Amino acid sequence: MLRPMTLLTLAALFSAPLSAETLKHTLPNGMTVIIKEDRRAPVAVSRLWYRVGSIDEEAGKTGLSHALEHMMFKGTHTVPAGEFSRRISALGGQDNAYTSRDSTVYVTDIAVRNLPEVLKLEADRMANLNFSDRDFANEMNVIKEERRMRSEDDPGGKLWENLNLAAYRLPNLRAPIIGYRTDLDRLTADDLRSWYRRWYAPNNAMLIIVGDVDAKKTLKEVEQQFGRLPKAAEPARNPLKDSGSQAAQSVSEALTAQPLFALAWQVPALGKLDDKTPYALDVLSDILSGDSSSRLDKNLIRGKEKALGISVNYDLLSRETPLFIVTGLPSAGTDTRELVELVNREIADIAENGVSPQELQRIRRRSEAQEIYARDSMSHQAALIGLLEANGFSYRDEAEIRRRLAAVTAADVQAAARLLQPEKQTLAIVNPRPGAAQNAAPADLNPSGSVH
Repeated sequence: MLRPMTLLTLAALFSAPLSAETLKHTLPNGMTVIIKEDRRAPVAVSRLWYRVGSIDEEAGKTGLSHALEHMMFKGTHTVPAGEFSRRISALGGQDNAYTSRDSTVYVTDIAVRNLPEVLKLEADRMANLNFSDRDFANEMNVIKEERRMRSEDDPGGKLWENLNLAAYRLPNLRAPIIGYRTDLDRLTADDLRSWYRRWYAPNNAMLIIVGDVDAKKTLKEVEQQFGRLPKAAEPARNPLKDSGSQAAQSVSEALTAQPLFALAWQVPALGKLDDKTPYALDVLSDILSGDSSSRLDKNLIRGKEKALGISVNYDLLSRETPLFIVTGLPSAGTDTRELVELVNREIADIAENGVSPQELQRIRRRSEAQEIYARDSMSHQAALIGLLEANGFSYRDEAEIRRRLAAVTAADVQAAARLLQPEKQTLAIVNPRPGAAQNAAPADLNPSGSVH
């Protein structure tokens, strides 16, 4: 499963040989193209981003973006269903796709000599998708089973779905990426065809290529394949600024061996480079969790032994109103609400007393180490470019974002912790279902940010 990465991690990933060229160009039809040279291996990665996800959907029509992602592999007028992936595999490549709350991304890794064929196939299905009603019906059965496994029978999936329902008021922010089951039952093939015509156009797409390419020559190949495709009218976007945090709770049951919970607060995303609070929230998330030296791990897992696991998530870059989320699994003999109170105390301690210079230095050193280790990953380079560009920034802003993250002070982190007040938090709890099997699968503490 492909997951969006937190920005403190992503901020460390974008690095290149000094001789490499990065070229950004907008085609006359509005399609953004970014090509980054990385000559260390004869391969290329292609990431085609469409700026549409579950937050763009409407009440009663949830799950459209994810369902369309599935149907994009069901063929065009000239490429039969299933042939896209078969051709990529025959060329020695790998392909995949995922839908997130704000994007749908098509992923291909290929030997660089075969990149032109990838571009040809992607341009074809951008303009000529042609699936049958039978293929739609069959794939919807697959998607409903996926929903059952991910949301209805999985304690982690149930936790995230109930958390969003409680934390937000706007329907498009509350809905799960995969959609509600009642909506999936009502979707039609024509609903997906209409969604395709509405959003799958070059002026709502961004193509990112990283690899052993000549940027200028590759741009000409992109222009040849995509330049002739017509732009479409830009659809109106849903409102994405929720009305603010309020105290809310959601309690449910699932087949789980132990209870789990999520605490969340609505917080700001990075709107412009000189915003201070989002950088401080990102650093706060790593001070609280992330390794064995973090506050919650050291004090609540290994110290008081009150938790089996704790995780913190915050997306610095987001089109929507993001959540600052703390998830936890109580240890045997620990009441869930006792652990919630202990988490609130740890945050309150930072709000009152701040953090040490040593904690800040630990975060900076870890970021530097991640940068060094990640330099060989073309996929990470493409992911960072896409994340920045899809959220209103430029790939050129990466260095400045990294610099500002490193410049976060103890006072900044303390101010960020003061935003996380108990009276503004949303609490979601999933308890073991009565009679749940003792060998129930352990819950996933990481928020599900994307769905295949």
